[in-house]
Amino acid sequence: MKSYRSKSMLLGGAIALSTLSAGMTLNAAPRQEPAAPVWPETAKAPKGAPNVVLILLDDVGFGQTSALGGNIKTPVIDRLASKGLLYNRFHVCPMSSPTRAALLTGRNSHQVGNGGITQFASGYPGYNSVFPKEGAPMAEILKRNGYSTAAFGKWHNTPSWEVNPAGPFDNFPTGQGFEYFYGFLDGGTSQWEPRLWKNTIPVEPPAAPEQGYHLTTDLVDDAVRWLHRHEASAFDRPFFLYFSTGAAHAPLHVGREWIEKYKGKFDQGWDKLRQETFERQKKLGVIPENTKLTSRPDELPAWDSLTPDMKKLMASQAEVFAGFMEQTDYEVGRLLKAIDDMGKTENTLVIYIVGDNGASGEGGIGGYENGGPYNSSADASARMKYADDFGSEMFCNAYSAAWAWGMNAPFQWMKQVASHLGGTRNPLIVSWPARIKAKGEIRSQFSHVVDIAPTVFDAAGITFPEVYNGIKQIPLEGKSIAYTFENPDAPEKRTLQYFEMLGSRGIYKDGWWAGIRNSSPWNFFKYQQELDTYPWELYNLEEDFSQANDLSAKYPEKLKEMQEAFDMEARRNNVYPLAPAWNVGRPSPLAGKKTLTYYSGVDRLYSAVAPDMNSDMHSITAIVNVPDKETEGVILANGGRWDGFSIYVKDNHVVCESNGYTQDHRKLVSRQPLPTGRVEITFEMMQAGAKKQANPFASTGKKGRLAKLYINGESAGEEEFISLGSQIWETLDIGTDTGTAVSDAYTVPFTFTGDIEKVTVELQ
Repeated sequence: MKSYRSKSMLLGGAIALSTLSAGMTLNAAPRQEPAAPVWPETAKAPKGAPNVVLILLDDVGFGQTSALGGNIKTPVIDRLASKGLLYNRFHVCPMSSPTRAALLTGRNSHQVGNGGITQFASGYPGYNSVFPKEGAPMAEILKRNGYSTAAFGKWHNTPSWEVNPAGPFDNFPTGQGFEYFYGFLDGGTSQWEPRLWKNTIPVEPPAAPEQGYHLTTDLVDDAVRWLHRHEASAFDRPFFLYFSTGAAHAPLHVGREWIEKYKGKFDQGWDKLRQETFERQKKLGVIPENTKLTSRPDELPAWDSLTPDMKKLMASQAEVFAGFMEQTDYEVGRLLKAIDDMGKTENTLVIYIVGDNGASGEGGIGGYENGGPYNSSADASARMKYADDFGSEMFCNAYSAAWAWGMNAPFQWMKQVASHLGGTRNPLIVSWPARIKAKGEIRSQFSHVVDIAPTVFDAAGITFPEVYNGIKQIPLEGKSIAYTFENPDAPEKRTLQYFEMLGSRGIYKDGWWAGIRNSSPWNFFKYQQELDTYPWELYNLEEDFSQANDLSAKYPEKLKEMQEAFDMEARRNNVYPLAPAWNVGRPSPLAGKKTLTYYSGVDRLYSAVAPDMNSDMHSITAIVNVPDKETEGVILANGGRWDGFSIYVKDNHVVCESNGYTQDHRKLVSRQPLPTGRVEITFEMMQAGAKKQANPFASTGKKGRLAKLYINGESAGEEEFISLGSQIWETLDIGTDTGTAVSDAYTVPFTFTGDIEKVTVELQ
């Protein structure tokens, strides 16, 4: 009976569940339905919020443009300054990644892990190159408050080991608040054959140099297309457009039609040019009348000490830069005109930062071309034979450090140098017709790149959140400069700001500046050895606009006070340890791996995620299928025109070719033809002779390491090689060669016409 009752109870339960599932309910409340459709609310910007266009040039100094007294014509900058405000005491960080991190977050660069450029990342909080979640970026906050966001051009804020097609993408522009990105992720790139990304996908340029392609033009074209798409479908939303050129960072690439405009314009040399610029700056009123022109550093030569041939070479370098700069100004003008043609100028806040640091001295005393069919260590007359091609895709060129100093008038030093204004003071132009009624006026309140984000939030009527996505935020370090828009005499709100780069230090406090320089910009790999080699200096910027009068000996107590102020700010902002060694223990997907296998379709692997094929011993084995004797193309390419290595098939032979900074070419051609069918090709690099020198290309004809080539296990030849490619702006590619071509024997992409099963790299 007990068992029977249990079964009945179970049966009754089953019937009850069945009945309920058929739609019957027991004591159910009536279902409530909405009276009308209700759509989720979308973020809307505050009423009247302006469009924001943030423009940032690269490696442009204080005195290079005509708006600031330079002899390079920049009519767009001039015109914008005449319609808005020019800030002559605006400051940036001394190199690009830190400036951009501070600009885009409103915090000091070390607070958000970007105390150095991404390639110099270190495992300390101030230098790891990883944006913390506590540092929500400006674009993200604007997007969440109803803005459309897009970035174009140079980024240089993604950790180097994350620059790859597989991610993670948190530190890509699209992971930092930008809904759209088109540009490049590295510190520099060829303007003719750039390494481009669209959002998180690597893409190739839409045209070749011989078809008229140029990166800055392409960036403007794409930005205008984005604006037009935005106007067609999201016209009720304000936009935030970040336009960051690769200009005028090396390589200095521009067409001859721009360069020819400056023929003979630099024949007077850097000493006289600097004096001329200084005099024009006073006439324009962009520097005070009592400003003194600072003297040339002892490390740089006087123009009159150069030979006639060297003067011609140096003048030619400056002509290329000037043409590049004027072309950049023209292209930025096209972007601003597109906004004007759309009727958007009136309520568009344009913030134009003319340089992410001072002019660059990284070209060294003699500058370099570092490309083309000649040895760049040759004398000036030999180098000048190719002057008509300077600026073309054949050259990876930079001007002399003395030009950087000359065009940074009236300040001392240049890029990388945190201790002096030549590295940290750049022009800022602000235009907003709907709000700023003053035209062509100068503002001289001390300001810094961290002030830009708060200024944008202020203009848009947005309050920065204390907590974002559940994470307590690092407070904004910057202060809005909107208080200066209508009041030229308003007391400055930024009275304290530190600067640091590669051990060079500076501190501004209540009108005073103290700083200590580290190694010279062209010797930056010595930054650890030369730390604290030079003395601290002290300047009263209220009386000494250009840092011409060092007062450290006169006011030792003031200097001590300033040093203590730097120490406090350094501790607060994660600046210590100073000048840490870079890339030691850097995160890497290759850590501990000795065998790496790649399959067809793999390309655009940057050096941080690709094997170091310059290690003492290694082998490369490719398994390929060769359908016929006409098969050709690249099997593996690492690097490009200025430092690269390629294994390719041409004329039915396997070719292994290296190009060491164009100064050392090595080629190994297989003795026997390439057979058809399934073929194994092996390249073995052996240890030979002494250890590698720091500069293996110091002289041509240097012996390298022995390499042997095998086809299906049979010896096919041997040759000595030095470099197998490490150019940081180029990549490792399988089955193709993207970017610039390693070899003159083919044109990119020279895709392999057979099939690649796999390529295995063995590191020993």
